[in-house]
Amino acid sequence: MVAELFKRNRGTRDVEPLGPVDYIEPVASTSEWLKEHVVPTRSGTVSYVKSLFPFLTWIYRYNWVWFVGDLIAGVTVGIVVIPQGMAYAKLASLPPEFGLYSSFVGVAIYWLSATSHVISAGPVAVFSSLLSVILEHALPQLPEYADTPWIIAGCLSVVLGCIVMAIGLFRIGFIVDFIPLPAIAAFMTGSALNIAMGQIPTLMGNNTADGYNTRAATYLVFGNFFKYIKHCDLNAAIGLTALFMLYAVRWGCGYASRRWPQHEKTFFFINTLRSGFVILLYTLISFLVNRNHHDDPKFSILKTIPRGFQHMGVPVVNSRILSAVAAKLPSAIIVLVIEHISIAKSFARLSNYTIDPNQELIAIGLTNIFGPFFGGYPATGSFSRTAIKAKAGVRTPLAGVVTAIIVVIAIYALPPVFYYISNAALAAVIIHAVGDLISSPKSIKMFWKVSPCEFVIFWIGVLVSVFASIDNGIYASVAASAALLLFRIAKAHGRFVGVVKVYNTPTLRPVDANEPDSDTRNVFVPLDRSNGVNPAVQPREPHAGVFIYRLNEGYLYPNAVHFTDHMVREIKVKTRPAVINPYGSLGERPWNDPGPRHKSESDIDPTLPVLRAIILDFSGVSNVDVTSLQNLIDVRKQLDRYADAHIAWHFVGVKSPWARRGL
Repeated sequence: MVAELFKRNRGTRDVEPLGPVDYIEPVASTSEWLKEHVVPTRSGTVSYVKSLFPFLTWIYRYNWVWFVGDLIAGVTVGIVVIPQGMAYAKLASLPPEFGLYSSFVGVAIYWLSATSHVISAGPVAVFSSLLSVILEHALPQLPEYADTPWIIAGCLSVVLGCIVMAIGLFRIGFIVDFIPLPAIAAFMTGSALNIAMGQIPTLMGNNTADGYNTRAATYLVFGNFFKYIKHCDLNAAIGLTALFMLYAVRWGCGYASRRWPQHEKTFFFINTLRSGFVILLYTLISFLVNRNHHDDPKFSILKTIPRGFQHMGVPVVNSRILSAVAAKLPSAIIVLVIEHISIAKSFARLSNYTIDPNQELIAIGLTNIFGPFFGGYPATGSFSRTAIKAKAGVRTPLAGVVTAIIVVIAIYALPPVFYYISNAALAAVIIHAVGDLISSPKSIKMFWKVSPCEFVIFWIGVLVSVFASIDNGIYASVAASAALLLFRIAKAHGRFVGVVKVYNTPTLRPVDANEPDSDTRNVFVPLDRSNGVNPAVQPREPHAGVFIYRLNEGYLYPNAVHFTDHMVREIKVKTRPAVINPYGSLGERPWNDPGPRHKSESDIDPTLPVLRAIILDFSGVSNVDVTSLQNLIDVRKQLDRYADAHIAWHFVGVKSPWARRGL
């Protein structure tokens, strides 16, 4: 009766109760799936459009308490980003003023579409270093831009912005989740080592020695440093003392905060502004030393920085530039996206709020699209400035506007001061900043304890970054992580399960086996107790010839054969064939059928049962596909031939309506 009712109502969504039947589950249909997941509804469209401008959900509640917090955080980040921006622009092989332009655009535009109030977008060390590699790769193909490399950087920014924004608009930001933490840590650590080693020659003053290529692989820069160490000059005194002072202030403020916790906030701001203090101090020293040596300074300085936005305009985007940078686009996208999203998620967890990764990609995409119009180069979330912003008490994303105002003041009012900034001091700032990107020994040890395979992946990424390049390090760590993921999926296998009777007792006391069944329940656990079951507990196997097989992961085409091969192999070990030679004559017997030439009763263990039924536990399976279902059909035919009967197959725990439809 139930089957007739089911057939009668197949395909209907709302089914009226008929007789004793209370509910009949509707059959999954393609049209219903399309309506639910593809065809937009009016309310869904309105919600989607509103989500593109998240500031509309809080701007009308803005108040003076929020403003004070945003003002303090915005000014603090503004003081930090000015020296960092110029330093990162030089790291990117661009004039220092472009770091200021990128710093302005990053904080001025990002907040409009952001779902994180602590992220500080702008130039960062890792991407600046990668941009330098991209320019070095592209300029030989584009000699007309040798004196204006920022045009290439602007084109790259627009392209990256469009791609990243499209990823967010189409809501496919989940692809970032396929890059695991060890791969991210590997490229961050390798990049930090690459950047720091590349800045040491500038710090020591021997970067101008003939034949010394500071853009080579990290190990070559390290080895050549000692080869050219005799060329170090007065810059070494400036750079080393500046670096020492940065770490001394950091250590001193940390110690003072623990020693006098009542003044922790004061020491925090002193520690936060240490880069600005050091740059100001050494700029003053530079002015005193070089004011009478304007044309021939005693040590390397920035010299002339143009006032205002001197490179505003429509960015140049053409096929020649695109073809020159196309090979580096994948690594640029990976760095831009995962650095921003990983920082946003980390600080969201620390601050107990959630972000929308897709909306964050839209925000960073808009920032990079409009950045080149002001002279900026690609920007993303900065870890160091975000940490400073969070600790400074930021309340809303509007703090970015305060930072933008500070940067604009610097662009128009401070270029004469920037003239005397020491390049060695800027190198010290960069080295000090990227030191925090290197994974700590505690984190590396955790990789080893949790997953030795990912520990190896981490070191693959680091070593390739050191001995080849940053982009190759990214590819190596991501490819190794993808290979490990595919291997784990393909080699997944299930477990044969048995029954354990669990007694429900309010207290720990001896259990009487004669207690009524109402106080017990059956639990199905692996027969090999591979899930950590007490080894003293022996699961009871099902009836002879009946097997319960639990699939622990998705049953899809990569692992379907591995699942069923394991199941069939174990079934044949624990059962006997119903017919000694089901193929009849020797000529009909397959060449790969194991055993003696002529099988007899003595070749079969008569104590083993004949296969009767298979129960597949699909409680851990979310989806199936055509290949996996075809594999089940093939296995069913194989086992039917083995048992010389139609074996009963039962499925339990099937969650997906599409899986039920297929089965």
